[in-house]
Amino acid sequence: MLYYFDFTTWFTLIRLVAREPNPQQRRGLYRLLLLHIPARAVATAVCFLLDGILFPGLWFTKIRTPVFIIGHARSGTTLAHRLMCADGRFSAFMYYELLWPSLIQKKLVRAVAWLDRTVLGRRLERRLEAWQKRKFGPTQHIHKMGLTMHEEDDLALFNSCASGFWMTKLPYMGQLDFFHVDRRPPASRRRMMRFYKECVRRQLYLNGRGLIHLSKNPTWSGRVETLLEVFPDARFVVLYRNPYETIPSLLKLLQVGWKMQGNLSAERIHESTRVMTDLSYETYLYPREVLQRHPETPCATIDYRRLTTDPKGAIEAAYAALGLDMTEAYRAFLAAEAARVRKHETEHRYSLAEFGLEDREIRHRLAPLFEAFQWDKDEPRSREAPTKENAHA
Repeated sequence: MLYYFDFTTWFTLIRLVAREPNPQQRRGLYRLLLLHIPARAVATAVCFLLDGILFPGLWFTKIRTPVFIIGHARSGTTLAHRLMCADGRFSAFMYYELLWPSLIQKKLVRAVAWLDRTVLGRRLERRLEAWQKRKFGPTQHIHKMGLTMHEEDDLALFNSCASGFWMTKLPYMGQLDFFHVDRRPPASRRRMMRFYKECVRRQLYLNGRGLIHLSKNPTWSGRVETLLEVFPDARFVVLYRNPYETIPSLLKLLQVGWKMQGNLSAERIHESTRVMTDLSYETYLYPREVLQRHPETPCATIDYRRLTTDPKGAIEAAYAALGLDMTEAYRAFLAAEAARVRKHETEHRYSLAEFGLEDREIRHRLAPLFEAFQWDKDEPRSREAPTKENAHA
């Protein structure tokens, strides 16, 4: 399997970096795009080719009935993913495994970690912990991240310049589109997702060939049709939460990341915010449209309110919709998690007005979902300027 690299987006990113007004920021992005990314891509490409030679069992590793968790960001996708990852039948990527997707790279990392524990007294581990605090610290209160935490599969495409994570570094929402993959030419989108499929095969080979791959990607709400083309037996879990809460929460998370990149103009942030708001409506509506066209595809719908008040019942209902049985040990785990999930709240407060949003516009654009989930009952609470929200993404 050849490594996938999106040269078109790479050239676009380089062109956009030239517009960056901050010289220091511009130099840093140039180093990333012209040195680090090509070096990582070449190293991974070589390792990908060697994987098939050094690990012949990889050719017999099959991906069966993968489960994709999608939905608007901040709607509970991270919580659902974490809860389901606790079921031993699933395999999922950790952050570092997404950046180093070949088997050779993963095994080298694990070998170095073993050497660090047994010989070096965890010196490397302590340095990595300090690095993580610097890297993820500013946004940990909104979305927890870490090298050994499960993360969105989309990160596997970062070094290929095909991941939505690039929007946190270059917020040109009107000129970069990582959402509408289903609209791309068939050959282009299939080439990208077949590379992702090879990444999944390697992860299953590593974690256990009898396991089921479990993926969580809010941005992949725009590629449901492509996922079904590449994984015809895929199953989906779709999260829904009141958009009065999710949309401003996502915009706050993005703006925190953008401001970390340098002094961005208010006009540029405003334009990116506008485009992201429009994408939010599509994120809510598009998966529903596609899955209705594929009634044969197993699909579970999870209401965020139930997930945070009755996680055991919400996951049990999802399993029933997906045709999955549930062990007693996993039921006990979910029951034990219920109290912790209900108490896991933060005091982050975001208002619609802060981002120039109007509740009437949101209500109009997402009217079918407001009726289906009766979000109007939450409306008085959501209209208040400060809204208390759960920290789960």
